[in-house]
Amino acid sequence: MHTEELSFREKLGYGLGDTASNFFFQVFNLFLMYYYTDIFGLPPAAVGAMFLITKIIDAVSDPVMGLIADRTNTRWGKYRPYLLWGAIPYGLCGYFMFAGPEMSQTGKLIYAYVTYTAMMLAYTVVNVPYSALMGVISPSSIERTKVAGYRFICAFAAGWLIATFVGPLKNLLGGGDEAEGFRLTMIIFAVLSVALFWVTFATTKERVVPQVTKSNVRLDIKTLLSNGPWAVLFASAIVTLMNIAVRNGSLLYYFKYYVGDDGVPLFLIFDKTAVFLSLGLLSMIGGILLTRYLAVHFEKRALMIALTLLNAVTMAAFFYIPPEQYWLMVLVNCIGSFLIGPTPALVWSMYADCADYGEWKSGRRITALVFSTVQFAQKMGLAVGAGLLGIVLGAFGFVANEAQSETSMMGIRLMFSILPAALAVLGAMFIFFYRIDHETIVEMEEALALRHAKTAEG
Repeated sequence: MHTEELSFREKLGYGLGDTASNFFFQVFNLFLMYYYTDIFGLPPAAVGAMFLITKIIDAVSDPVMGLIADRTNTRWGKYRPYLLWGAIPYGLCGYFMFAGPEMSQTGKLIYAYVTYTAMMLAYTVVNVPYSALMGVISPSSIERTKVAGYRFICAFAAGWLIATFVGPLKNLLGGGDEAEGFRLTMIIFAVLSVALFWVTFATTKERVVPQVTKSNVRLDIKTLLSNGPWAVLFASAIVTLMNIAVRNGSLLYYFKYYVGDDGVPLFLIFDKTAVFLSLGLLSMIGGILLTRYLAVHFEKRALMIALTLLNAVTMAAFFYIPPEQYWLMVLVNCIGSFLIGPTPALVWSMYADCADYGEWKSGRRITALVFSTVQFAQKMGLAVGAGLLGIVLGAFGFVANEAQSETSMMGIRLMFSILPAALAVLGAMFIFFYRIDHETIVEMEEALALRHAKTAEG
């Protein structure tokens, strides 16, 4: 089956949408727990509980948004309109999370609940359709894998900017006031996010035209639950994002309290933490550049398992590295980041394959529902991981901005090394049961191409 290759302009335009997402997503991963505890002054256990409790809303909003997006029909398509109209609320909600008004302790906690929940809803409205767009941008699995490669190069380029510049930028703009620095920094990222979502809207096109089927929510959900490959990826997404949330959320604590990074520049304006993050993310981008080659020559499932397990070894190694061996930490992190680099693009193309699989087996295409439920699994994993981090920090006796006891230091070290490594191994175990291989993809694409051609003729 011959499929037209997507242009560089469209692949880059799609990828810039994840740059917009990651201007906030990476800030949340790396800085949000630290912001809430060490700047906004909330207890870590209360923050951890908030991350968990607010997922009740996501449990409803994510699949509902998927159902809505799948039923949307406009002259711009099903999914692209949400990038146009949802961008501004997304930017505003992201800024208000870091506005940091002066309030009582109870008032601050309520404010955190409201703004965090609003942000997650805005994220859902934009990112469920954005993710589903990759499933209809091309009928070809290999073209979608290429698009996913562009997506995650752009995503981790944004991650590199966040990791490298947020710390120095908030210090520079805040003039020593971290709260003011975060406020001004997030204004910049909010404006950029809105603009980039609009670029994605303007440069992309929806090409997969599904068969027209009668609207039936119950049947859509039944179709989803009978999709075995989706169920495997759903479970893997939860533990994988728990791994990311625990490790990224504990990183600032690890460097501040274990390594002893006091913010003194190591290189130009960048302290030890910024250099560590920057070099790690550059290594990850290097790994992403190999995605296309690897996807052509190896099965996605085998790649995901091998790369995840090797990365788990590098994470576990941090438990044994002494605090004065900073450059060894940098080297091990760069190796692990390079190894894990191809996996985000691979797994998101696997989600699109699951949407094809569901339509192939049932005749119903529920692209946005597939992506929305996996996105919920990811957000659940992030929330559980971040909640676990807050609860463990509290249980081990962590006290913000104080010298840590041996017990609390042990908690920080475990959360940065052993626990995320164990979660990575569990995620690889789930991927073992994923059963869409190259032969299945070829068979699906040929069958669906015939169906879609008949639909287009009709």
